[in-house]
Amino acid sequence: MQKFTSQNIEIAYETAGSSKNNPILLVHGFGSTHRNNWVEPGWTAYLVDAGFYVVMMDNRGHGQSQKLYDRVDYNLDRMAEDGYNLMQYLGFDEFDLLGYSMGARISAFIAIAHPNAVKHIILGGLGHHIIEGTPDVEKIADGLLADSLADVKDAHGRTFRIFADHTGSDRNALAACIMSPRRTMTLAEVKQIKQPTLVAIGTVDEVAGSGEDLVALLPNGAYLPIPRRDHMRATGDRVFKEGAVKFLLNN
Repeated sequence: MQKFTSQNIEIAYETAGSSKNNPILLVHGFGSTHRNNWVEPGWTAYLVDAGFYVVMMDNRGHGQSQKLYDRVDYNLDRMAEDGYNLMQYLGFDEFDLLGYSMGARISAFIAIAHPNAVKHIILGGLGHHIIEGTPDVEKIADGLLADSLADVKDAHGRTFRIFADHTGSDRNALAACIMSPRRTMTLAEVKQIKQPTLVAIGTVDEVAGSGEDLVALLPNGAYLPIPRRDHMRATGDRVFKEGAVKFLLNN
């Protein structure tokens, strides 16, 4: 991976594609990395084959990017600016956005901060909780900081602890991230997202909140249900990939 500096933080990134036409920034979810979220589930190859130039980063505190342990360093506006700064660093004045879960939340903040730069947005694994907030963040943090998995009794806490152990993540950095002063997006801000926006959520996802309710608030939104997928398993689903590319090419 390559690295650049954003807001005095070292951010790791990777690109894919033979042509720099149709740039798209992929923003991964909490506790994940660009490789776990996009490369291994086949997104990178699928988008390159469809004619996109793919840019992926590891969010601050994740993967190969700099680890931070102060909650305030994970302010969503700062994390969004990392993504925008990367695209500016690479010379892209306009680009598409695809984010999953926390990455979708970050993508939405990029879109309202830089409306002239973002052409299309795909919000995966995030519905009305963009306004209501993510539930059980304290339980997730407790699970990450527990001495062992055996000590974690909460289901959500166990899920994220297992994933963090699987990816070899810095659990202290992730706990600081999940417990950051994570402001939710206001209704007025949601209505500022004027770009064509696809909301894609698994039909048995209990984390995202209602996709239909979010689409009803968006000026130019569409909903893609991902059949029989929960929050974790929807990420690499073929229905999601096919629907995303169709949306990007036809709007």
